[in-house]
Amino acid sequence: MPAVRVLLADDHPVVRDGLRAMLSSAGAAEVVGEAASGEQAVREAALCRPDVVVMDLAMPGLNGVEATRQIVRTSPQVGVLVLTMHNDDDSVFAAMRAGARGYVLKGASQRELVHAIEAVARGEAIFGPQIATRVLGYFSGRRPKPTEPFPELTAREREVLALIAKGHNNTVIAQQLHLAPKTVRNLASSVFAKLQVADRAQAMRRALDEGLDG
Repeated sequence: MPAVRVLLADDHPVVRDGLRAMLSSAGAAEVVGEAASGEQAVREAALCRPDVVVMDLAMPGLNGVEATRQIVRTSPQVGVLVLTMHNDDDSVFAAMRAGARGYVLKGASQRELVHAIEAVARGEAIFGPQIATRVLGYFSGRRPKPTEPFPELTAREREVLALIAKGHNNTVIAQQLHLAPKTVRNLASSVFAKLQVADRAQAMRRALDEGLDG
């Protein structure tokens, strides 16, 4: 069986070097590319055509959740395995909604990581032990509190996005939130940057797609 082609997406070179060495010594995976940001991960996934992207969530610029969403959309043949320190409900279920096939915590053994990579390459869903317990609880009815859409946004940014989704301009938003117009402009710009959208129309579409109703 040929080695699984892997793209490593993590902003820390030491982590990427460690993962590369670990996978090389296991002999089950071939690292075909690296990415130090979410944007780079999306580009490299299209260029390198790996079987699996090993994705950190805390990435500069485009975060790991949004990078996963874009990879799943633009390179659907690529499986995404999240490898992160974050085991909170918001992170886990945001990654799942974005299309990640697996979720493993940093600190997993070489055997666990290689098994997860191979499973994702086969099209399976795979979760580390702590995450599996959380996911099973969700589907057995012991569901966590529903997560807010767009966890990368602050509460205030989410309020601004919800009002944009209703078609309000910055002046109206400033009045409703009792903020200065300049503050609203800055918040809107931050929302556009975090969601990687070019204008209000795209932001409105993203908000409506995620069911953000204010």
